[in-house]
Amino acid sequence: MKIMKEFKEFAMRGNVMDIAVGIIIGAAFGKIISSFVANVLMPPFGILLGHVNFSYLGIVLKQATPESPAVVLGYGMFIQSLVDFVIIAFAIFFIIKGMNSLKKKQAEAPDAPAEPAAQEKLLAEIRDLLKQK
Repeated sequence: MKIMKEFKEFAMRGNVMDIAVGIIIGAAFGKIISSFVANVLMPPFGILLGHVNFSYLGIVLKQATPESPAVVLGYGMFIQSLVDFVIIAFAIFFIIKGMNSLKKKQAEAPDAPAEPAAQEKLLAEIRDLLKQK
């Protein structure tokens, strides 16, 4: 049961939970981008290239027989996945770039000096009294 306790402590750390949320949001974002590319971006490209549906582009390596389906090298789906990747990579790049600029601005902002502790205030008062004598 020690392993379960260690696992629970590990899983409940803030960083692990942040990573889990990031992965879930990233997966949803990937689905949105895939839908955007497949349903919005690629159809106009297909029309411009002569009414081509990229999802069906491929090279038949072996014709279908009654016993087995055709073997097709589907490079059209690969092109679509490549476009998905490029769009997601650019989006993540801009998100990280924005986060880094915010961190840079935050790091450049000077921190307000901390108020001295009670002991330091007392020592300063004693010093000032000694200077007056």
